[in-house]
Amino acid sequence: MQTTEPITLPHLTNEMVVNARKTRLCSFSVALEGWRRGLKLTWYTADSKYYENMVIFGVNPPGRLYSLSSDERTEFFFRTRGNKVSSEAVELSDDKYTTKKILSEAGVPVPLGKGFPADATNEEIIEYGKELGFPLVVKPTDGSLGWGVVTNIRNEKELAESLVYVREELEYDEVIVEQYVVGPEYRVYIIEDKVIAAYNRIPANITGDGKSTIEELIHLKNLQRRKNARLSDCLIEVDVEILQFIKEAGYTLDSVLPKGKKIYIREKSNVSIGGDPIDVTDQLSDAIKSIAIRALKAMPGFSHGGVDIIINEGDVTKESAVVLELNATAQIGGILFPLEGQSRDIPKAIVDYYFPETIGVTKADPRLYFDMSTVLEPLENRSSQEVEVIPAPMGKMHSKRFCVIGNVMRENYHRWLREQAINLNLHGHIERVYHNEIEIMVAGTDMKAIEEFKSLIKQSRSAKVEKITEQNWTGPIKIGFEIHEQYDISRFRSSATALRILNRDYIRLERMKNRAEKVNGYIKNSTSWKVSAPIRKIGGFFK
Repeated sequence: MQTTEPITLPHLTNEMVVNARKTRLCSFSVALEGWRRGLKLTWYTADSKYYENMVIFGVNPPGRLYSLSSDERTEFFFRTRGNKVSSEAVELSDDKYTTKKILSEAGVPVPLGKGFPADATNEEIIEYGKELGFPLVVKPTDGSLGWGVVTNIRNEKELAESLVYVREELEYDEVIVEQYVVGPEYRVYIIEDKVIAAYNRIPANITGDGKSTIEELIHLKNLQRRKNARLSDCLIEVDVEILQFIKEAGYTLDSVLPKGKKIYIREKSNVSIGGDPIDVTDQLSDAIKSIAIRALKAMPGFSHGGVDIIINEGDVTKESAVVLELNATAQIGGILFPLEGQSRDIPKAIVDYYFPETIGVTKADPRLYFDMSTVLEPLENRSSQEVEVIPAPMGKMHSKRFCVIGNVMRENYHRWLREQAINLNLHGHIERVYHNEIEIMVAGTDMKAIEEFKSLIKQSRSAKVEKITEQNWTGPIKIGFEIHEQYDISRFRSSATALRILNRDYIRLERMKNRAEKVNGYIKNSTSWKVSAPIRKIGGFFK
């Protein structure tokens, strides 16, 4: 039985992935798993000497391609796809009609349908659709992320409109027309012949509580999604489609849904437009898993990836399912951070597959992580072609949190503390808590280094420490050492405290500004400034 609250992976928390959203989450999670095992982690741009690998992976933007290396070999990855998935498999899976044909010839059930080339006329496609029978689906041959897919086409007029939209407005000339299969849709992730994870993708929906309007329920649903690392930037946006669904259900945005009443407000189940990822790995039957495995095995060079299937509710055969498509670069964020159920550790399974010799070896502390944005910055600003991430400290990490009270708010004191931590090979951060209190978190494999750092806290002339309290730190540990000079308002004891401190800082900054303007005025009114005016003009001319 599924729980309403998801069970997440303790070694992959929201805090760790804050700078690795959407497709970056896929790359980050796999790279992090390999890095923690002591594998060398390197990221590349298209200017790197490994460009030939990028051609195979179809990669252009910086930071998309990365490698994990042991002493014996290097394996390249693009998001979740590794180099054991052949370029042929990628090309075939991108061509949905060819995929459908290969699967059908292998005896894998697929929706009945046909692909049409760019030179096919809309009239020709409509005639085929009428023969196949409504309802239908129209989708691009080489589309992705659900873009350009039109479902539940119920008559000839809707089919004609869909073709104009997909072929002319979106400019997808090659399309597939197939049966519209009604039923729950699943993404199954497989490595070789083993199902690693499966989740049900449910179209955007809301459930009434007997007191909130539909508009308020959508807002509440978005608040729930904001707490989820994968869904936080995939909110439900009220648009024409949603308004139409609400209208067809007999409601308006101001209607109050009865308690327990559930309505769907979109047709497609894509997570990016509000769909709910629900873990069903343990609930999915062996028969359905077998269909997904057969589909993967039918594609040449397709050793691991995602299989999208739908259980056909209109088929009287028990648990009959059809395969919609295969995805060589499957997004896994939905199963890493499901809305309900158990998070499944696909990154672990992928690294196990590519580096089986690392299974069971000593790993870095599972709380350790690196910041994705910091790592990719040199690639994105083109200051570097490759970035190798500093190796993860191996073994158990000792970590402490020191609350330091006194005259301790000077930035040069914080910089001095950071320098001491780095010299002692410690990781962590300094954070302002209140007007006379900072938090220092330090972590390292050597407990003596932490004790030495503690003794140094009082030794700077830039601060007057009145009190130090110590606690064990159990939270995530980012490599490196950061200084957070901005207050974390959420930690203030009250809103009044927050306003008082922020107001004090505003006054301090205002005084600094006034002082700077005053000094600037003195300079501009000085004799030397006036005398040097012609020289400054000459300098500006040659600039």
